Amino acid sequence: MRIALTGASGKLGTVVARELRANGWDVIGMDLTGARADGFVQVDLTDYGQVVDALTAVGDQHDGIDAVVHLGAIPAPGIRSDVATFHNNMPATFNVFWAAVRLGIRRIVYASSETVLGLPFDVPPPYIPVDEEYPARPESVYSLVKTLEEQLARELVRWHPDLSITALRFSNVMVPEDYAEFPSFDDDTMKRKWNLWGYIDARDGAQAVERALQVAEPGFDRFIIAAADTVMSRPNSELIAEVFPDVPVTRKVGAHETLLSIDHARDVLGFEPKHSWRDHV
Repeated sequence: MRIALTGASGKLGTVVARELRANGWDVIGMDLTGARADGFVQVDLTDYGQVVDALTAVGDQHDGIDAVVHLGAIPAPGIRSDVATFHNNMPATFNVFWAAVRLGIRRIVYASSETVLGLPFDVPPPYIPVDEEYPARPESVYSLVKTLEEQLARELVRWHPDLSITALRFSNVMVPEDYAEFPSFDDDTMKRKWNLWGYIDARDGAQAVERALQVAEPGFDRFIIAAADTVMSRPNSELIAEVFPDVPVTRKVGAHETLLSIDHARDVLGFEPKHSWRDHV
């Protein structure tokens, strides 16, 4: 399959492109910035005409796309103003989804976000571990856009029953170079409580993308994508007792098991994280 990968120059996108290509996928990277190279096209995703054109054909680079992996966005709240974040991310996603549908592309995998779970959990989560079963709780404009994108996906697959859209709610993306800082998190439980001490290795993020490309059924589904462990050396029992003492714990969790439940991704996508910061520090 030939894959259009938006956000190919980003932190996650560069790893997804590398891993998919290593596994035999034909990847056409698309982003606003990036060096001239085979398999890469500069595209402003907020310009619908550019998106349609890039997905249709680009010179001798490709003559059609089989599936879209949409990672292109301002990647977090607080990087740009709220208005700029909304005006970039929402139109970009609409343009990519709408162009894909109009061109007959029937498989889309895209980056949603753990933020729809209620991050930064200034209001405690309804229960621990958190999962996909409770309604979205956006607490920032960035997260509001991610919530609206998921609703957009739901409506598009309702209109087009043969369309598959998979939302991957990625946790905080890390690469091995980031792991040297992790031991310092133990000094202050509040420093990383904002996402229940979660993270995702970018290589495992790429695995989730590939699994969704391979097995996602027509329709819409959303999956929390996180590492199998937390960023902390301290056990979960201490962390929960100190920071979220009144939040129900719905099942037994291991000492360092992720509190961002990945059970749904395991069951449906066959996702299984292979990388941990503990292997690098």
